Amino acid sequence: MFAAALNGMCAAQEAESDADDPASAESETESTAPEPAPTAPYDDRLIRLSEIVGSVHYLRELCNAQSDRQWRELMRDLIEAEAPEPDRRARLTAAFNRGYRSFASVYTDCTPAATAAEARYRSEGATLASEIIARFGN
Repeated sequence: MFAAALNGMCAAQEAESDADDPASAESETESTAPEPAPTAPYDDRLIRLSEIVGSVHYLRELCNAQSDRQWRELMRDLIEAEAPEPDRRARLTAAFNRGYRSFASVYTDCTPAATAAEARYRSEGATLASEIIARFGN
């Protein structure tokens, strides 16, 4: 369910942000600093989804005898679809890694609590992916 939602996610239109540079207002000249990369209105949700995918990836590998690489591959597909800009790609990658490391620092063995956490995170991720698609999908 979660995997299907991620695979079906469409890239939404980017919202432009208008950042004012206080230094340019003082000098009345345009700043030569680069504009921040535009962000999508769902970026906060996408960051959370990336953390969830990283967490699920770690917990699935911990609790399954066989490697479950599908979560890493799904994250790679999500990054390719949603983050062509280097800054945005880096934020999504960092969120995935943060989710992975947060559970790696707590669980070294598959326990009932780790299994329950994995199920909760998969459920949250499926809900979040569905909401993103329903609200922002093309």
